[in-house]
Amino acid sequence: MARRYDPERRRRITDAAIRVVGRSGIAGLSHRSVAAEADVPLGSTTYHFKTLDELLVAALRQANEGFAKAVASRGGLQDPRTDLAAELAGLLGEWLAGERTGVELEYELYLAALRRPALRPVAAEWCEDVTELLSRRTDPDTARALVALMDGICLQTLLTGTPYDEEYAREMLGRVLVGE
Repeated sequence: MARRYDPERRRRITDAAIRVVGRSGIAGLSHRSVAAEADVPLGSTTYHFKTLDELLVAALRQANEGFAKAVASRGGLQDPRTDLAAELAGLLGEWLAGERTGVELEYELYLAALRRPALRPVAAEWCEDVTELLSRRTDPDTARALVALMDGICLQTLLTGTPYDEEYAREMLGRVLVGE
């Protein structure tokens, strides 16, 4: 039997891993569960991802793309005339208003880096990328503080189940910016 060329298989496996983690958490992730979800042979998952950590790294990197797309879609972050605090608060509101499962999944993968060292560089990439983007509008230390505050606001919103308060976020982000 000839091998079928499937250039999208790796991406489909990663997508399947994201769905499995979204449905069952990281504890429910296995090569077998991902293969079943992706409708590929088990050998395909182990061919593309030797370990579950490799699969989680790919899933986290792909999840990070979602936030990056949200950032890129808001052109006001690049415009120096735009109120940066208001723009960032709006961005968080837009992101948190999206599919809740997707946002929770991104944080589950992000926080998995606490126990899985292989994920730490990818989790750090998210912080570094957003910090770099914000450093175009402010100094690097203030940009890092803004990222930490946004991260904290999102995590608190997700953990407490309280509605996102955009006005509060704008005010707190503005306070960090005043101190720059």
